[in-house]
Amino acid sequence: MQMRLRVGQITSEVESRVIGYRRDFHHYAEAAWTEFRTSSLVARRLASLGYDVQSGHQVLRDEDRMGLPPLNVLEKHWQRALEQGGDQEFLELVKGGFTGVVGILDNGPGPVVGLRFDMDAVDISESQDLGHRPFREGFASVNSGASHACGHDGHTAVGLGVAEVLAALRDQVRGTVKLIFQPAEEGVRGAKAMVGAGVVDGIDYVLGHHLYSGWKVGEVDPGRGNYLATTKFDAIIAGAPAHAGGRPHEGRNALLAASTAVLNLHAIPRHKDGATRINVGKLAAGTGRNVVCSKAHLTAETRGSTSELNDYMYGYAIRVLEAAASMHDCTLEVRAMGSAQNASSDTELAGRVRELALGIDGFSVRPPETGGGSEDFTYMIERVQQLGGQATSIGIGADLGGWGHHTPEFDIDERALGLAIRLLSELTVDLLQD
Repeated sequence: MQMRLRVGQITSEVESRVIGYRRDFHHYAEAAWTEFRTSSLVARRLASLGYDVQSGHQVLRDEDRMGLPPLNVLEKHWQRALEQGGDQEFLELVKGGFTGVVGILDNGPGPVVGLRFDMDAVDISESQDLGHRPFREGFASVNSGASHACGHDGHTAVGLGVAEVLAALRDQVRGTVKLIFQPAEEGVRGAKAMVGAGVVDGIDYVLGHHLYSGWKVGEVDPGRGNYLATTKFDAIIAGAPAHAGGRPHEGRNALLAASTAVLNLHAIPRHKDGATRINVGKLAAGTGRNVVCSKAHLTAETRGSTSELNDYMYGYAIRVLEAAASMHDCTLEVRAMGSAQNASSDTELAGRVRELALGIDGFSVRPPETGGGSEDFTYMIERVQQLGGQATSIGIGADLGGWGHHTPEFDIDERALGLAIRLLSELTVDLLQD
């Protein structure tokens, strides 16, 4: 009980500072793989608190990174981060989009607890309406086309708050804490590369959390699950141009191949064993009305309620694309852009979260709900569970005005930050005492 009171006291002391972190990250929003300023400042703060900091190539397996922007875009945003006050020492380590950070607090023999915090913004411009609090109060995103419209600025700030609490208690607990600051959750592109680098190997308990608009402040789901497995991919179909009136027979029509593919992708039979989904979100093709189209670009995704069902949809989709391209004598290139596994939280660990949350003023338990979304934290859940550990994904209510996630108006109630810090800190201390 004394330790819980101490956690609450330290949380109260850091809460206003954490709100400042959140507003700073919000103001300088950075999308997937360009979180240069954010990651460099996170690394610097962790180092100042006494954590052993790993970043860049140490924590991301290059071949597992997906959906990277072009090199010139990465360089442009790295330079922007430098101009916007990023930490130069750590900026050098995250060049090229290696924007992951891990802080390790080693307090001797004992359990290893990992906590994951995602850092990236959404590719959307933020509202400039005076009714939008971040704009009205001067901390709306200054980076065009990037906005923290999913709460990851809050997640990152919570991570730094937890870091402060646990650093203050390091002489009173045993075991190891690994704070994992992940890039590129949007589009489910970053977690696999951190898992591939061995970041979660050796962890006994891994914890993730998400702040939710639409949930009353303090509502908590202690063990989210039923995430859909997903594969995000681009398909590039290449043919040959020709004059559409004079020599149409010399062309190889990529638009025709792509159209054939789109219709048949959406006609893939759904599986009896569970939810299966596919969507072609974008098709770009053609240059003019009198030119046989020589190139088409599709952006698509499959999903399944299990990883096997997603594999069924994806495998079928590839066969459809190959057949459509072949039918019109075109070539096909498929690029992996993101992926996530199906996973569920451990019941035992979720029960501990529930018990602790109900002992903290301001929390109430929210009934579980069935979702249709995907989350690449599932790679970490799956790996830790495979190695004999436990994992849970915690949902925490942070509603301010009912704003939908991934909308220009999105914002969170900052009271949820302190609640999240206290719950995650108490849970970590509790687990370290095992």
